[in-house]
Amino acid sequence: MVHQKPFEIAFIFFGFYGKSKQLFVYYVHAEERGGHMGIIEVENLTKDYGFKRGVFGISFKIKKGEAYGFLGPNGAGKTTAIRHLIGFSKPDSGKARIFGLDSFKHYSEILDRVGYIPGEISLPQGITGYEFIDMMKKMRKVRDDSRVEKLIELFELDPSGDTKRMSFGNKRKLAIVVALMHDPEILILDEPTSGLDPVMQEAFMQLLKKERRRGKTILLSTHIFSEVETLCDRVSIIKNGYIVDEFPMSKLKYAEDKLYKITFGSSGEANELRARLEDNSIWICERQEGDTLYIQVNDRNINEFLSILKDYNVRLFSHEKLTLEEYFMQYYLDDVEFKGVSHV
Repeated sequence: MVHQKPFEIAFIFFGFYGKSKQLFVYYVHAEERGGHMGIIEVENLTKDYGFKRGVFGISFKIKKGEAYGFLGPNGAGKTTAIRHLIGFSKPDSGKARIFGLDSFKHYSEILDRVGYIPGEISLPQGITGYEFIDMMKKMRKVRDDSRVEKLIELFELDPSGDTKRMSFGNKRKLAIVVALMHDPEILILDEPTSGLDPVMQEAFMQLLKKERRRGKTILLSTHIFSEVETLCDRVSIIKNGYIVDEFPMSKLKYAEDKLYKITFGSSGEANELRARLEDNSIWICERQEGDTLYIQVNDRNINEFLSILKDYNVRLFSHEKLTLEEYFMQYYLDDVEFKGVSHV
């Protein structure tokens, strides 16, 4: 049986109970202690639902002001990890902390300072969008309507309708407005653009860029590569409940292993070089398209490789930039059993 805390089902993206002065002081001390640890921490977190479903020993840390991408397809374990990070579920083992506080024990206090957009939107029925916004304003103690009004205008939201009859896109817009209305320090976003049309998706990503420049910490869980490339400083790839890689986005731009597209005067020359390369492990021919080869070469071997090409009639030689999607698909095309990555 899955443990669920009060209000989780009805109001899945909030849990606010006001904070006392004592709690405020504790927050400050927790942040000061956690400065070197990360404002968000997940440590050896495991939740096993059986049948290889769940998350298994995952760990990552996010520094204050950092934008962190959590990348994987549906069913990879992204939402499970976020539900534990938010404090909606108790892990079998491991820890999840925000502001240095245990997420499960202090989830209501933590959400005071966090904007959370869930992958699945569950709204109370029998009220209008305006009534829901007003209810959340009271719970968040939002007294200035200016930010709410700007968000409503930005996303072209009409909150006058009944929440039950709202389209999925409007429900998503309403969730965004409510999650950001109190100007939170941390944004935890689970597939936040799902249901939005391309124009609204772009508006949302531009808003996140502005929030990042303002120093907000962002955890973006998604399967859309362009969102991660646009926003994130670092990325984790999750597969079957394991984090199989974690890397800075700069790794793709400055990687030592580069892919080159080489077009020859004839397919015969391409065939000859491909056969020649099969006898060594220094250069890797990833694929052939007629008279064109795609060859991976490490920077330290590029001069030697260029000397070999002098023997051929090369009509085109260009560097193919490795995209995030290509890097990601290496993990999902290979039939490899991953057991996660280690963290020092």
